[in-house]
Amino acid sequence: MLARMDKQKSSEAGTSGGELSTIDYEVFLSFRGPDTRQGFTDCLYHEMQEANIRVFFNEEELHVGKEIADELPMAIEKSKIYVPIFSKGYVSSPWCLRELAHMVECTNTKPSEKEIMPIFYNVKPRDVRLMSPLYVRDLKEHEKKFGCQTRLKWEDALKSVAKIKGWELKSQGHWKFIKSVIREIVMKLKTKDKYVAEHIVGMDDQVEAVLKLLDMHSKGMHIVLIHGMGGIGKTTLAKVVFNKLNPLFSHCCFLGNIRESSLSFGLITLQKQLLSDMFGSSFPNIINDVDDGIKVIAQRLSNKKVFIVLDDVDDEEQLKKLAIKHVLLNSGSKIIITTRKRGILKANQTFEYEVKSLDSIHSLELFSRHAFGRKFPLNDYVYLSRQVVSTTGGLPLALEVVGSLLHCQNEALWTDVLDNLRKIPHEKVLDRLKISYDALSHEQKQIFLDIACLFVDKDQTSAFYMWKDCRFFPDYSIQVLVRMSLIKITDDNKFWMHDQLRDLGRKIVYGYMRQIDPRKQSRLWDPLSAFNIIRTEERKEAIEVPLKWKCTRKLYER
Repeated sequence: MLARMDKQKSSEAGTSGGELSTIDYEVFLSFRGPDTRQGFTDCLYHEMQEANIRVFFNEEELHVGKEIADELPMAIEKSKIYVPIFSKGYVSSPWCLRELAHMVECTNTKPSEKEIMPIFYNVKPRDVRLMSPLYVRDLKEHEKKFGCQTRLKWEDALKSVAKIKGWELKSQGHWKFIKSVIREIVMKLKTKDKYVAEHIVGMDDQVEAVLKLLDMHSKGMHIVLIHGMGGIGKTTLAKVVFNKLNPLFSHCCFLGNIRESSLSFGLITLQKQLLSDMFGSSFPNIINDVDDGIKVIAQRLSNKKVFIVLDDVDDEEQLKKLAIKHVLLNSGSKIIITTRKRGILKANQTFEYEVKSLDSIHSLELFSRHAFGRKFPLNDYVYLSRQVVSTTGGLPLALEVVGSLLHCQNEALWTDVLDNLRKIPHEKVLDRLKISYDALSHEQKQIFLDIACLFVDKDQTSAFYMWKDCRFFPDYSIQVLVRMSLIKITDDNKFWMHDQLRDLGRKIVYGYMRQIDPRKQSRLWDPLSAFNIIRTEERKEAIEVPLKWKCTRKLYER
């Protein structure tokens, strides 16, 4: 994830436009080397690296005799935040002025995607606004070489950026200042935030309870074990806390779906993901087996202040393999573990928090949000709403799914759904969720099952091609699944599905609530099982998804 570039690597990248084209930066630093490089800018750059920020660090003198069109515009266009460091000699450099003008141009073109955050180093905003003689003399000199039009363009860029609220800094005492700059940039980027569904109800008190157990004001290392039944909201609670706290840590990681991922991909993959998320690098060559992974994690995390969330842990062995029981963390570190098994970890400074089902008031509100798009039910549906809510046991997932099913439906359907819910015991969560699945059309069911088995946390683009080729009407069908709260589309265009709904889909594929011959499965999601089952022509007969992909590839390879 992180393109770490020390000065040597930055130099190499700076001389190769092709190399830059493969990197998306988060921050572009613009500065005049002789003024700030050896002190402030160098420190700022390395602190950004420590915070896992992808930063372009430009060595000005590398470009002598070259045109800016070679590579700098590419780095600027691929960055999200621009940090020009205005020093007394900044305007004496035409390279800095070119960079600044291009930054302004990019922010004007994409104001919602780009932002300039200026630092005024031993200068005042009024100097940059050309209300003092500091920069005027250099601009007049540039006019002789580059012409009046260029000078006016650079003046406009300076005046434009000078209006932006930035940081003013004197040369002394900049270490604490740098920390505040990094904190605000991280807050702007929020690169590690996890997707959280809309209509979160009854979460505030739970978030406060977990924060109290983590005790952020304490320098001690705290582990909080969030436990409860499936669908109760453990992962959502952990995500909200993670989004709230991750900007405070240079090294943080949210490792989701550990139970599922350890079965599908193995613990080595999870070990590499943890290290990659924490340090922004890949670790393909130094981890050959699980024991190597434990050793590397312990070494890398040793004595560092970290924030880690391990989501959906169901085996103490997973915690051992992820080195949580081996590593000596910095005393300010915080760890959250979500699990359905209470007491899965016994260690010092471990605190347990049980997620309770929603009370009747919050249950009715969450249900109403999905059934009516408002906080309370419509007057004619108050009694029916209370009856439906009473059958869900305060389980947020069931309230969301059933509420979405009944959205804009007539009273007769409400009565039918209520009768069905009353027949199902509270503990049969999947049976309750299956009521919504049964209401789908054939095409929508196929897409739901495909996502549950194969496409959770995957980009939706390729799957759309397959479904269009199968005439499943994916544009409409996906809208229906989203409206019924059976799936969600994240900000980065990926499918998201609650693990209970994923498990429901896979049970349906297996043969709902019964064991059948695995050779007759229509979808395969476990790599080892898939390899064994499709080795022979005989075993391929029932497999739908590989056949769908085969047809789709033929269609789009023409």
